[in-house]
Amino acid sequence: MAEVQKIYTCPICKKSFVDTKYRPFCSKRCADIDLGNWFNGAYRFEAVETDEEDVEELSKHDDGE
Repeated sequence: MAEVQKIYTCPICKKSFVDTKYRPFCSKRCADIDLGNWFNGAYRFEAVETDEEDVEELSKHDDGE
């Protein structure tokens, strides 16, 4: 029976690959690019500011009220 090989797609360069050494990336280069994206703030989400009333309302729900 033949062994089934899973094919992955690199999230950086979109190249297909089977070697899982740098998974989920195809190579050290793509892994380093991703790390650089984290360091320079390319991956981020917008924060939502809350006022004191919102905090109090959330506290009430946490206390089981």
